[in-house]
Amino acid sequence: MNSSTLLLLAFIVYNVAFLIFVLAIAGKSWNRDDPEGHVKRWGKTGLIFSIIGLACHAGFFFTRWAEAGHIPTSNMFEFMTFLGMMIMLAFIIVYLIYRAPVLGVFALPVGIIIIAYASVFPKEVQPLIPALQSYWLKIHVTTAAAGEAFFAVGFAAGLMYLLRSVNFKGTSKTDRREQKGVEFTMFFLVVIIAFVVTIFGFNASGYHAKFALPMEEGAETAVQQTVDYVLPPLVQPADAQVLEMKPFLGMTTPPMESPSWLKGSNAARKLNTVIWSVLGGLILYGLLRLIARRSLSAAISPLMNGIDADDVDEISYRAIAIGYPIFTLGALIFAMIWAAEAWGRFWGWDPKEVWALITWLFYAAYLHLRLSRGWIGKKSAWLSVIGFLVVMFTLIGVNLVIAGLHSYAGV
Repeated sequence: MNSSTLLLLAFIVYNVAFLIFVLAIAGKSWNRDDPEGHVKRWGKTGLIFSIIGLACHAGFFFTRWAEAGHIPTSNMFEFMTFLGMMIMLAFIIVYLIYRAPVLGVFALPVGIIIIAYASVFPKEVQPLIPALQSYWLKIHVTTAAAGEAFFAVGFAAGLMYLLRSVNFKGTSKTDRREQKGVEFTMFFLVVIIAFVVTIFGFNASGYHAKFALPMEEGAETAVQQTVDYVLPPLVQPADAQVLEMKPFLGMTTPPMESPSWLKGSNAARKLNTVIWSVLGGLILYGLLRLIARRSLSAAISPLMNGIDADDVDEISYRAIAIGYPIFTLGALIFAMIWAAEAWGRFWGWDPKEVWALITWLFYAAYLHLRLSRGWIGKKSAWLSVIGFLVVMFTLIGVNLVIAGLHSYAGV
């Protein structure tokens, strides 16, 4: 069995596990004689399927390692699939500690979305570039991802707390502000889902466009550079020539060029991807709102009825407390040691380095405020949610939008 088949199998099993956890929580009303027993039985079944999915995922990881000849964490596809595996492992560890089936309803979708997002990137096995040919690749990337995985579980539990405690029927300024904050988080997740669906949709239709970039002045022997699009180009590279472009909704030429200040050969394509992600997110969010006939957070909130908010708050804190020292080792200490070996300096203000530091400082502030200032409950939950949004920007925004020494991770 090849690695791709194992990853697909893991993805399917994770989705089955998620549905089982949903049945565990939503089905309490079906079994009024023994609702707690119903939750425990279905929760145990969901855990078993989660472990089976993790076993398939681990099989993908080691099979891919054998196929590539190096640890498969060197590009966005490999790293995001590894992060998805770490999120599932972190979920299982936290679940075994707290035995809270409702956590599966929120933590599993995070891992599933991450794996689906990984699938939009090129899946071909690629040789390691010189900068990655080091044993530090195994140490730095795996520990950083493990720390981020526990942050993801903390995010899921924090979001659960907010859905449990925010008054979605309230009309005060505080209630409205909290409602908007939770809804923005839901919209953020919908945008990622829409991005994945959009990419798969256009890939399935065989859409393709290609542009020739302008030759650099004075570079008579330079090779002509081209940029390939898999999404219809709403934004083309500045001064580029259209080599190939399939019509889309009557559009045969891009409606606009990227601004001149947006540098980099792939800058226009990245901007185009951001625009399509937001457009797709708005459309999908609008459809979901029409179906729910209310905000998504208000529609999901009833699932949290009967859940002890203090337990969920504790789960969020413990997950972050576990992940923080692991992230510190992987994303900062090991990263700086590797940077010194690869580039001759521990720190260089590369965008990825800066945002890793911002993430570390944010969670340091979270732990300080919780332990020293007594920020528990809603305050702690908001920080856990915002912190993971920072993590996602570090992983997605920095890798794909901001150019730097870590840009190879976006290939």
